[in-house]
Amino acid sequence: MTLDHSAVAELLEAFRSADGVDLVRESVRMVMQELIETEAATAIGARRYERTDERVNERNGHRPRLLSTQAGDIELKIPKLRKGSFFPEILAPRRRIDQALYAVVMEAYVAGVSTRSVDDLVEALGISSGISKSEVSRICAGLDESVEAFRNRPLGHIEFPYVFVDATYVHCREHHQVTSKAVVIATGVARDGSREVLGCAVGDSESEGFWTEFGRSLKARGLGGVRLVISDQHTGLVAAIGRVFQGAAHQRCKVHFARNLLATVPKERKDIVAAAFRTIFVQASTHDISEQWDAVRDSLAGAHPKTATLMDHAKPEVLAFAAFPKAHWQKIWSTNPLERVNKEIKRRTNVVGIFPNEPAVYRLVGAILSDLHDEWTVSDRRYLSETSMAALNPTCDTWVSPQSVETSTMRRCHVRDPKEV
Repeated sequence: MTLDHSAVAELLEAFRSADGVDLVRESVRMVMQELIETEAATAIGARRYERTDERVNERNGHRPRLLSTQAGDIELKIPKLRKGSFFPEILAPRRRIDQALYAVVMEAYVAGVSTRSVDDLVEALGISSGISKSEVSRICAGLDESVEAFRNRPLGHIEFPYVFVDATYVHCREHHQVTSKAVVIATGVARDGSREVLGCAVGDSESEGFWTEFGRSLKARGLGGVRLVISDQHTGLVAAIGRVFQGAAHQRCKVHFARNLLATVPKERKDIVAAAFRTIFVQASTHDISEQWDAVRDSLAGAHPKTATLMDHAKPEVLAFAAFPKAHWQKIWSTNPLERVNKEIKRRTNVVGIFPNEPAVYRLVGAILSDLHDEWTVSDRRYLSETSMAALNPTCDTWVSPQSVETSTMRRCHVRDPKEV
């Protein structure tokens, strides 16, 4: 990169007027700021105050970003764009993940559990396989401290009306055997519409006890204001939700339910049943959704009695989303947002293959979630708008309970003080 004339002049002036550590820190700041501006200019198609035919976007001010360097903390300005978002590659938003991956692979190597694939990976990454144990320990210690601070941070700063929970699995070595470990993750949509990673845990299986312990740990850290928990229909998870989040509704992921539904019909009928099921979720009102569910159920009952029975039992939980603002429906009727998080985790953990121990799982998964949380925090876009979230905020609001999707007669009123009922 070549600095423009103004940046060069500013740098020379700093050399003439500054001294000591301030000089080094200011020089680092200027160079990094110019790198950021150059990258932004490439993304926009024009530099500041420049008019070109290649321009595809416009600047819209800056947002501050404090960066810690070996020269000290420096204050940078990240350009904001009129359309879309911009984050400079030089700030390496996923650097923590790369360090975690490095640490996990090297720990496996040093521990003597590496395979030919791990050796090939180390070579492909350009990492010397002769790294010392002390170096691996130093890296791991720094990462573990950061990840633990993230996983145990307080959650009482704001209410989270919507909570998504799901699990994925990784292979881990334990007692000289390779076992499958469940990695459970929770994300939440806050009262202002922003999104956060709430927590994660690693266990032997998705048992009710494990999910209950995980849910209670979230509440112990301050999680509150939960109105709807979105998940699949795993027996242990559903039981834990009823035990830990009393008073909150449960939304059964409609995508998972659709798969269960199609598993009860012959292959040649799957497309027809899937198309009929989709008509339920294009209706405009709670009443219409309930009516269409019943219509689809009745149309399938004759040829597929198992399908009708499944729909009878699942209706209240699959249609729980209809009790909430219509603007939220597409964002809360499935676990798809969390599935994308799981996909990113699997992409990284598949590189490792077999983790040497459980702390290594926490290290890499925690680093991935921590960086993802940071990206959500600095993003200008909210998962749900503040205007639509306002419908959930009144002290007392009348709304249709999940069970009333069936009867269309029940109502539930939320009040802060039971004496007001």
